[in-house]
Amino acid sequence: MRVTSWTTIVYIVFIGLPIFALLARALRSQQLIDNLFSDLTFQALRLSFITSSISIIAIILFATPTAYYLSRRNGKIKRVIEILVDLPIVLPPVVAGVAMLMAFGRNGLLSEIFGNTDYSVSFTTFAVILAQIFVAAPFYTKSASAGFAQVPKELEDISETLGVTPIKTFFKITLPIASPTILGGLALSWARALSEFGATLMFAGNFIGKTQTMPLAILSAMESDFDAAIALSIVLLIASTMILVILTILGQRSQSREVR
Repeated sequence: MRVTSWTTIVYIVFIGLPIFALLARALRSQQLIDNLFSDLTFQALRLSFITSSISIIAIILFATPTAYYLSRRNGKIKRVIEILVDLPIVLPPVVAGVAMLMAFGRNGLLSEIFGNTDYSVSFTTFAVILAQIFVAAPFYTKSASAGFAQVPKELEDISETLGVTPIKTFFKITLPIASPTILGGLALSWARALSEFGATLMFAGNFIGKTQTMPLAILSAMESDFDAAIALSIVLLIASTMILVILTILGQRSQSREVR
C-alpha cells in the first residue's frame, strides 16, 4: 500500500506540475487580461467551440448506433470494425491529416472517383469539423460500446416481449443504464475535438477566422507573442476542464438515479 501511495503521489505531481507552472506563468504576465480579451482569442475560441460542438453532435448521431452494434456482436467482423474505429487513436495526427487530404482534397480520391476537382473541403471550416470527428470519435465510440455492453440483453428482450418497440426500449432502458459511461466518453471526445491540432493543420490549414482553432492560434502566437500563447493556453485549459467536469457530474447524477 505504501508503494502505491508513493507512485500515486509521483504521478499526480507529474501531471499537476506543468499545469501549475502554466498558471503561475500566466499570473505573472502583465498583459494577461488584454490577451484574454483580444480579438485573436475570441475568434479562435468561437471557431473552436462551434466546430467542436458540431463535431460532437455528428459523433453522437453516427457513432452511437455503431457503438451499440459492437456491444451486441461477436466474431471477426466485429474485431475488424473495432480495429478501424480504434485506428485514429494510435495514428499520428499529422498522418491522419495527410490521409484526409488524400481522400477529400482537391486531387484526392473522391475527386478522382467523381471527376470533379473544382471544389474540395480541404482548407475550409468544414475540414476542421471532419478532422475533429476523425480523431475524437473513437473515444466516444469505445466508451459508449462499453456502456451498452453493461446493459443485460435480457432486459431489452423482456421489454420487447411486453410490446415496447426496440427504439423505445433503447431510449427508456438501454440508454439510461449506459449513460454514465457514455457521458464519460463524451467528455473525452469533446475535449479531444477541442484540442485537435495536427490533423487540422495538415487538412484545414491555419487561417485566422476560418480554420484557426485555439491550438493553432497558440502555435501562431508562440512565434511572435509568448504571453498571448500563454493566455490562449489558459483559455483552452479552462474550457477543456469545464467540459470534463460538467459531463462527469452529469454522469454521476445519472448513475445515482440508476442506483435509486
